[in-house]
Amino acid sequence: MDERPETELISIPATPRVSTPEILTPSGQRSPRPATKSSSAAWTPTSFISPRFLSPIGTPMKRVLVNMKGYLEEVGHLTKLNPQDAWLPITESRNGNAHYAAFHNLNAGVGFQALVLPVAFAFLGWSWGILSLTIAYIWQLYTLWILVQLHEAVPGKRYNRYVELAQAAFGERLGVWLALFPTVYLSAGTATALILIGGETMKLFFQIVCGPLCASNPLTTVEWYLVFTSLCIVLSQLPNLNSIAGLSLIGAVTAITYSTMVWVLSVSQPRPVTISYEPLSMPSLSGSVFSVLNALGIVAFAFRGHNLVLEIQSTMPSTFKHPAHVPMWRGAKVSYFFIALCIFPISIGGFWAYGNLMPSGGMLAALDEFHIHDIPRGLLATAFLLVVFSCLSSFQIYSMPAFDSFEAGYTSRTNKPCSIWVRSGFRVFFGFVSFFIGVALPFLSSLAGLLGGLTLPVTFAYPCFMWVLIKKPAKYSFNWYFHWGLGWLGVAFSLAFSIGGIWSMVTQGLKLKFFSPN
Repeated sequence: MDERPETELISIPATPRVSTPEILTPSGQRSPRPATKSSSAAWTPTSFISPRFLSPIGTPMKRVLVNMKGYLEEVGHLTKLNPQDAWLPITESRNGNAHYAAFHNLNAGVGFQALVLPVAFAFLGWSWGILSLTIAYIWQLYTLWILVQLHEAVPGKRYNRYVELAQAAFGERLGVWLALFPTVYLSAGTATALILIGGETMKLFFQIVCGPLCASNPLTTVEWYLVFTSLCIVLSQLPNLNSIAGLSLIGAVTAITYSTMVWVLSVSQPRPVTISYEPLSMPSLSGSVFSVLNALGIVAFAFRGHNLVLEIQSTMPSTFKHPAHVPMWRGAKVSYFFIALCIFPISIGGFWAYGNLMPSGGMLAALDEFHIHDIPRGLLATAFLLVVFSCLSSFQIYSMPAFDSFEAGYTSRTNKPCSIWVRSGFRVFFGFVSFFIGVALPFLSSLAGLLGGLTLPVTFAYPCFMWVLIKKPAKYSFNWYFHWGLGWLGVAFSLAFSIGGIWSMVTQGLKLKFFSPN
């Protein structure tokens, strides 16, 4: 009788550890999961399959159980994957990590909005300015943690987009109504504001570098908007969110650098003789109240980027043993440490340098007004160039949700991925639509208070509501009261700041040149 070794009786191939389908995407990229370690101190559903348990079992059965253990630990809670996600730019590549999360959050969280924070201090003063900025920073950091935890709050489901989480919490229809407008407003409105600020800064950079030699036939402001938009469209051809990690790193470094340069240059120069730190007052009580509300809206607008948190986290692999919230929160903590190092010095240093003489345009306008002849042209040109680089990088990450929405509509109708030409067409279309909106509404970049009020629920209110509705803490417990109270407080602030922003627009925005008889 032919005796065969025990190991040859049954041949069972090892099960590959793959938790996402290897689908070729339009950009030719795949989304492999990194290999996981086999040992873990935490209990898992397969922890009973230990070497001691396997010791009396024969080799073939042992191999089956070991392979089953590895597969279950890799797949974890058996997340249901939507095949369409492999075609869309946000979820096309799932090989992100904590470094990418830090780059994206820094790029989205630090930007031009920090440059107008000293304007809010001019109306709030030292005490209320620092207090409101500190409370807003802690509040938004907590709601960021909530969003990170809710990404996989329901076993077997990943909420890859802010609107998806809102639909799970508030219902299909109400979630869309509540979350779609502010998130789209944040993405499209910020992209338009970046075109305005980037184009104007490019014009200032060109004037400083070229000087009187190029004064004969310079480009108009609208033409500089077009130049900046064209650069944004070229960079937007990168296929997905992970592919712009390098741009996010450039945007983060340039934003930190120019923020530091601006406040250092300001505090190193002599202060104006007539400087005062008393909060600006209006002739009427109502005017003063609305001015304060608008200033608080500017503070709220400084903390943007929560509409991108789930999108950034969805680019990471997630398993039972290695959930995505761990690297996401690690990267978010690092990024918001650097964000604090930017916004607090620029707010305090800017207000110390200019007091209530701070122009409504923010720090760059203050440098141009008070120290244009005191600071070397090279330093000013470098600061302006860094602002341009930061705006170009921020445009990409804030436009990605819009690109994702366009392609989701196309793929759901055609049941096939977008070709390169279709994808490029969507991005060119979005870029020029933002350009035309910016040309039609050139004062959009100055409405920071109104923008902060309208989009405040995305950052400060909705995450608290979604935590209660999804996690379902005990009714009337401290946790229940705390999150409901924090959410409704955010809604009240949103209404108040929006009213203050509208008042500011009515009293100041109506003085625009195209309304004047000249």
